[in-house]
Amino acid sequence: MMREFTGKHMAGVMVAGFGIVVAVNFYMASLATNGFGGVVVENSYVASQKYNGWLAEAARQEATGWQLDASRTEDGLVVVETQNAPETAMLTAVARHPLGKKTTRTLAFTRQDDGRFVANQPLDAGRWTLRMTLSDGDRKRVVEAPLS
Repeated sequence: MMREFTGKHMAGVMVAGFGIVVAVNFYMASLATNGFGGVVVENSYVASQKYNGWLAEAARQEATGWQLDASRTEDGLVVVETQNAPETAMLTAVARHPLGKKTTRTLAFTRQDDGRFVANQPLDAGRWTLRMTLSDGDRKRVVEAPLS
């Protein structure tokens, strides 16, 4: 024998349905806000006005011909191999976690006799984005590369 479908039943179906939708929305919103690493630029219009300057600076850096390749040793030290760089060049780097879970680290390097640069302190395990700046006088080369 079937029971009659009343207004109370309909109200229960509506509350349950919308409750599921609201719960999923709150869950998705929490995932979005917790995974948001911030804005790339504060004002996209102002950034667009500087774009050609950024391209010109990138072309000047590319014209140096300097190449940088970063890797990590088993004990966590970052090693940067350079090509075509002058012997007087200095290297600095900033390591940041791609999702901002760990604090940004500034790395200092010591130049080795073979031309490689070795970090003075080990870097924690995990995925990092390494922004390396090789400079010699007024010339510089900035390279950003993943490091895992």
